This record gives sequence, structure tokens and C-alpha cells, in this order.
Amino acid sequence: MLETTAASETPIRRAILGSLVGTSLEWYDFFLYGSAAALVFNKVFFPTFDPLTGTLLSFLTFALGFIARPIGGIIAGHYGDRIGRKKVLLFTVSLMGGSTVAIGLIPSYATIGIAAPTLLVIARLTQGFALGGEWAGGALMIAERAPSAHRGYLTSFVQVGVPIGTLLSTAMLYLMSGILSRDAFLQWGWRVPFLLSIVVVAIGIYIRRRVGESPAFTELKADARTATRAPILNLLKTQPLDVLRVVGIRAGADILYYLLVTFMLTYVTTTLGLPRGVGLLAVLIAAGMQLFTYPAFAALSDRYGRRKVTIFGAAGAIAWMFAFFPLVDTKTTGLIVLAVVGGLFFHSAMYGVQASWICELFETQHRYSGASLGYQLSGIVGGSLAPTIAVALLRASDSTTLVVGYVCAALAVVLVAALLTRETRGGNLQESGAVATTRSAS
Repeated sequence: MLETTAASETPIRRAILGSLVGTSLEWYDFFLYGSAAALVFNKVFFPTFDPLTGTLLSFLTFALGFIARPIGGIIAGHYGDRIGRKKVLLFTVSLMGGSTVAIGLIPSYATIGIAAPTLLVIARLTQGFALGGEWAGGALMIAERAPSAHRGYLTSFVQVGVPIGTLLSTAMLYLMSGILSRDAFLQWGWRVPFLLSIVVVAIGIYIRRRVGESPAFTELKADARTATRAPILNLLKTQPLDVLRVVGIRAGADILYYLLVTFMLTYVTTTLGLPRGVGLLAVLIAAGMQLFTYPAFAALSDRYGRRKVTIFGAAGAIAWMFAFFPLVDTKTTGLIVLAVVGGLFFHSAMYGVQASWICELFETQHRYSGASLGYQLSGIVGGSLAPTIAVALLRASDSTTLVVGYVCAALAVVLVAALLTRETRGGNLQESGAVATTRSAS
């Protein structure tokens, strides 16, 4: 049983629901773009290039969203540390929804020429800006009110928003591509999931309005110690190495994820010549598994420590990469599903603990800024160019060997960074100014 009083159960449950729903909707929008970039955008927005080059350009627009994320993280962190977590989260979910609907309304290249990819880039940058401020706020709304003994498990529900978003976005594209002809899907079917974002955003705003402010921030504000005028500068002055540590433990996990979820869709369709549904089915099943593996590994981190669970995930993923492409290259649906499920199982061990670990590393006065900046910088270093680099390596060598080497090298960095990052489980985040202290695993 969680050691919470009856009075505290409702706030923590509301915080979990608000963060889970909001983050799921944000990732639905963000991943919808990634899947569409792999399957559709090369034909709709870059039709004058050969298929592989068009896909490469689509993935470059996908990467732009990551470039905008640190900017969004810095700005959201600034206001989140000064005016509160809740207000910023309401803004980010609204902005993400609006930009996603806009993508669904952009005419094709055949209709308006170069203006089409230009508008696509603008909308993608807006998506990235919105997501940049989303994750840290959602994680803090739970972490700063969760009991320390179960913080890893409870805060992991922010991470669960990722597979939910993946499931929703992939399922919508899978459904539309399955019930429509190829021409109908390319003409208008792919737009439907983007336009539906307006509905889910309305739900997210309603739920988040009912969630109270974080207790740690409320105490900080009451004590008139609401950070400095520039929380990001205070962060970089006092905890710059912790920002780099976050990048280290996150970037490799991001690279692995986007290889398994985004590059794999292109590989099975363009290189292996399999139907779109094969790759989408593998992603759907693996994302369904992660609904359970994220909380499970996070719960293990409450018992054994964030560091040990992360090291297990990184080491296991390195080993699995040597089996991944041999399984996929069989062109057998069941083995392709197994390849993706196995990879995302080990990814769960790394990603499931990150929400609590990252929040615990930073002081309350600049915790939003620290969590946002570290998390989003790792997106640029890691996930932003991962599909593009993987496609380029595949094209250069006509082999997956370099792709495997690229991912394994990134995962090796995770191992080193985890060893250099202090263990934080059990620390107290509910006192203003608090930062979790090192605690050895028992």
C-alpha cells in the first residue's frame, strides 16, 4: 500500500491522470508526424525526389521538431519555475493540438508547390516547441507530490503517455491505411488522424484544469523564494554537470527508440518491400507491452535504484541489436514483431525510470528548467537525427552493420553516463529547495 492519506490520494490521482492524459495527447501528435514522415510525407510533400531521398527529406523535417524542443523547454521552464507548473501545461497542450490540426490542413506539393513543405516545417517547429515544455511539467506534477518510496513507480505514468501516444497515432494510421485504397490514403486519409487532434486536446485541457498546482512550487511561492529572475541561468551556474548527465542517460535510449519505431517502418516498406501494415502492427504490439513494462521497471527502481535498472536496459539493448535485423530480415511478421518487442522491452528499463531520476537531480528553484533542458537537449543529440542517420548509413553501405554500430555506440554512452550519475531514489522533493541526495541501493 502507498503511504498516502485519504486527503492526499485525490490530488495525487488527479495529478497522475492529468499528466498521463496530457502527455499521451502530446505524444500522439508528435509521433503521428513521425509515422506519417515514414509512410506518407515523401509522396505528399517531396514527390519530385526518388523514394529514399524523399524519405530522407521527410525525416529531416521530423528532426526539426527536436531542434525546437530545447527552446520550448527553456521558455516553459522559465515560466514553470516562476508562475507555476499548471499554467504552462495548459498552454503547451493547446499549442500542440493547434499545430497538429494545421498539419492536417496543409495542401500537398502538387497543389501549392514549395509552400507546402514550408508550411509543414513551420507546423513541425511549433509542435517541437510545445512538446519541449510538456514533459518536465507533467513529470513534476506527479514527482513533487508523490511519496518518496514509490516516486519512481508513480512518476512513470508520465512515461506511459509515450506508448499510449504511439498506440493512438499508429492505430489511426493503421486503420486509415487498411480501409482506404492507396490513392485515397495518400490524398486525404492520412489527414484524418491529424484533424482528430482537436477533440483530444479539448479533453486534455478539461482534465488539466482540474489538477491543482504542485505542492513544492506552492511552498516555494509562499516562502517568496520563487527562483531567480532567470532560473535557467541559476541552473547553469549551480548544476551544469547534472544537465549533461541527463543528456548522457537519455540520448542513447532515444536513438534506440526511434530506430525501432520510425526507421523500422521505412526499412520494412522501402528496403524489404513489405506492406505498411507489417511494421505498424509490430509497433502497436510493442507499444502495448510498454504500457506495463514502464511502470514495472520504474517500480524495480524504487527498490534497487535508478542506476541499476538503467544499466540493465542499456546492456540488454546492446546485446539485442545483434539479433534485431536478422529477425527483421526474415520478412516474417511474427519475427519482425519479436524484434521490435524485444528492443522496446530493454528500452523500457531505461526510459521507465527517467522521469523520477531526472526530477530528483535538480533543486526546486530551477527543477522545471533543469528537467526540461536536459530532457530536450538529449532529443537533439539522440532522437532528432536518428532516423535520418540510420537511412544515410543504410544508403551509404547498403547494409545494416553501420546502423547497428551507431545504436550500440549510443547505448554505450548511456552505460557510462549512468555510472557517473548519482543515485537519487528516496530523496525528498516536497521541501522547497530540496534536491534528492545520493542513496545506495539496498
